Amino acid sequence: MDEAELTPRKIVEYLDRYIVGQKAAKKAVAIAIRNRWRRKQLAPPMRDEVAPKNILMIGPTGVGKTEIARRLSNLIKAPFLKVEASKYTEVGYVGRDVESMVRDLVEVAFNKVRSEETERVRKSARRTAEKRVLEALLSDPDAAAQLPTTDRSSLRKMLRQGLLNEHEVEIEVLVRQTPTVQVFGPSGIEHLGFDLQSFFEGIGPQQQQRKRMKVKEALDVLTERAAEEQLDRDKIRKEALRRAEESGIIFIDELDKVAGREKGAGPDVSREGVQRDLLPILEGTTVLTRHGPIRTDHILFIGAGAFNVAKPSDLIPELQGRFPIRVELQPLGEDEFYRIITEPENALTKQYAALLHTEGVRVEFQDDALREVARIAAEINRKTENIGARRLYTVFEKLLEDLLFEAPDMPGAKVTITADYVRQRLEEIAKDTDVSRYIL
Repeated sequence: MDEAELTPRKIVEYLDRYIVGQKAAKKAVAIAIRNRWRRKQLAPPMRDEVAPKNILMIGPTGVGKTEIARRLSNLIKAPFLKVEASKYTEVGYVGRDVESMVRDLVEVAFNKVRSEETERVRKSARRTAEKRVLEALLSDPDAAAQLPTTDRSSLRKMLRQGLLNEHEVEIEVLVRQTPTVQVFGPSGIEHLGFDLQSFFEGIGPQQQQRKRMKVKEALDVLTERAAEEQLDRDKIRKEALRRAEESGIIFIDELDKVAGREKGAGPDVSREGVQRDLLPILEGTTVLTRHGPIRTDHILFIGAGAFNVAKPSDLIPELQGRFPIRVELQPLGEDEFYRIITEPENALTKQYAALLHTEGVRVEFQDDALREVARIAAEINRKTENIGARRLYTVFEKLLEDLLFEAPDMPGAKVTITADYVRQRLEEIAKDTDVSRYIL
C-alpha cells in the first residue's frame, strides 16, 4: 500500500487484524505515522520544524505494546528496533550506552536496504554465476568428460533445469583475511570494538582460493559474489541513513525499570543517569555510526512499561516532556482471550491447526472448548502472575502436548477439541495454584 493511502483509519484496521482491543494505543500510533507523511508534504522551512510526538505506552505485560509497534513497522516497511531500557547504563558505568540503540537502528536499516539491493540485482548476478560455472566446467578436462554435451546453449538450459546439480566443479572463492580487533578502555566505548572489526572486515586483503564443490553450491556462492560486486555500498549507506533518520522507530521497553530518583550508592544508582542520557537522543542530536553521522530529530520513539511499581511521574520531568502522548493499555480478561484465539489472522488455533496439518492430522476446535481455554487462562492469571496474553501460549502447549507428540503416528486422523477435552487436561492444573506456578 502506498504511503499516501495509509490513513489513520486504514492503519488501525490493519492492526485490528492481529491485535485485539487497545483502541487508544492503535489510534495514537496511527496518528503519529500519518503525521510523518503530512510532514513530508510541507515546504522545507516548516518541514524541519515539525518533530514527531513520542508515545508512552502504559500497561501490564502481555497486552500488546510490543506487538503494536512491531506490526506497525512491518506495515510501513520502516527500520524498527526494540530495546530494553534496563540494559543500558549512564556513561561511566559498565554496560551499553544509550547511543548504541541509534547505531543498532542504522545497522537494521543498512541490512534492510542491502537485502533489497541484493534482490534487485539477483537475476543479473545469477546469469553471471551461470556463465562462470559453465566456464569452470568446460575448462576442467575431468569435469568436461562427465558432461553429456559441450554445447554451451544446451548446458545452460540443463544448468537452469537443475540437471547438472550433482556434477562437481572447481571454482575460485574469495577469502578475506581479517585481523581480530580488541578495544580496551573506559565504559561507553565498547561499541568501538565491533565498529573497528567491521571496518577491517571491509578493507582486509582478499585471497583467492580454489575449492571443489557441487554445481548447485557453486551457483549459490558465485551468485552471492556477483551480487556483491554489483552493489553500490555508498548508495546503500546513504539510503540506510536516510531511512533511519526519516522513518526509524525505536521501541524502548521496560522504561519503568529506570524510573526513580534514588540517591546514594547501590546497584540502581545509574537509573537517573540513563534517563538523562536519553534526553538529547529524544530531543534530537547527532550520533556517529560506522555508516556515518545520523540525526535523531525525526526518529519516532515509543516508550513502554508496566508502571505497576514506579509511576510515569517518577521519571525525571525532562524525560516526561519527551513523551507528550501517553496511552494506557487495558488488562486482558476472559472475553479478550476468547477473541485473541478466534479473531486475528495469526490466531493460535490457526497456527496449531496448520502445524498439525503438516503431519496429516486435522484439528477442529469447538467454540465451547475455546471459551473454556479463555476462562482457564484468565483464572490462572488471576491466581498467579498476570502475564497477559502470553498465558495462552503456555495453556495451548499443555493442552495439545499429547497430540503434538503423537501426531506423526496419526496420519489422516481428525481430532475435535471439545470443552471436556480441555477440562480433562487443564482443570486440575488450573485448580492447583502451586502446580500451575511451575507448569503454566
